[in-house]
Amino acid sequence: MPPERPAPQKEPVSMPAPLSIIDFHSHYIPPGFDLGHLVTGSAANRAHWQSVIGKITDPRALVEDIDSGDLAGRVVNVPLALIAPHPAGFPADLPARLNDALAALVAERPGQLFGLAAVDTFGGEASARELTRAVQELGLHGVFLDSGRGDRLINAPEARPVLEAAAGLGVPVFLHPVNPPGLTEQLAPFGRLGTLLARGTVNSAALASLIAEGVFDRLPGLQVVVTNLAIAGILLGAAYDQPEDGRSPAAKVLRRQVFADTMGFDPVVIAALAAALGPDRVLAGSDWPIVSQGPIRPRLQAALNGAGLSPDAQSAIASGTLRKVLGLGAADSGNDARRVRSA
Repeated sequence: MPPERPAPQKEPVSMPAPLSIIDFHSHYIPPGFDLGHLVTGSAANRAHWQSVIGKITDPRALVEDIDSGDLAGRVVNVPLALIAPHPAGFPADLPARLNDALAALVAERPGQLFGLAAVDTFGGEASARELTRAVQELGLHGVFLDSGRGDRLINAPEARPVLEAAAGLGVPVFLHPVNPPGLTEQLAPFGRLGTLLARGTVNSAALASLIAEGVFDRLPGLQVVVTNLAIAGILLGAAYDQPEDGRSPAAKVLRRQVFADTMGFDPVVIAALAAALGPDRVLAGSDWPIVSQGPIRPRLQAALNGAGLSPDAQSAIASGTLRKVLGLGAADSGNDARRVRSA
């Protein structure tokens, strides 16, 4: 009998490296502000906001998921709308004080926490100056802006200076939803779904206003991040926008200057965003601690797998693209990067 052949050796199966995740959508409010106005409505809503307030004002809660190994870092913003629901009443120096506090916080965790400046979205040149100071002197990495206020959207003339400043500095704008008057009340009977629909509508409308008025064309350095609540504006713009005034069509602008986050961690939504924007324009973001609390890694990994994304695309969404947007290295060694506003 011929000698038996040895069984063929199986090639070892290489497992993909764990994702390095930076959560782009993380809120924080320095201690000392009265947030009691948020605790209203039903018993469930009151309990939810009491939990949120306990976490959003606690620096230890902010880094808990970093220390556990769930996250590599967080991009942190201070939402003025939660502190001062009627912005006409807040002190003129409040954004500067918040930015000083935020810079001190992120300096305690170099390479793990990165700050987005707080400014009055509709504060004109004063807001542009504060953003420039926050980036060039404090080392913050972008700016957090409201989609609208009252009957104004982000395309209002009063908001243009801060958009121009962000474009010149080369830092991203996080365009965040608000509760639009009228629509919020109209949809309130539908609970949380109604609230999200109202907020998603204004986030979509704000994005559409910048596209329709050609702001992205005039500011080629402007990079805007929206939440995935703006998915209607993204998909409708990509599918139906047919400009007749010579500006770039939405489909082109979206793939050139717009990003969206992953809050909710739904694979269908993430797949749609990756198709409309490109997978390199989707950023890991949870809306901590308002919409999302607890570990992110298993939910994000399951959603990215469910969306059918390649390992390279998953790595880009987890933190690779964000590192490029914020001007970080592969492993940023600190928060002392300075950006110079172009003339």
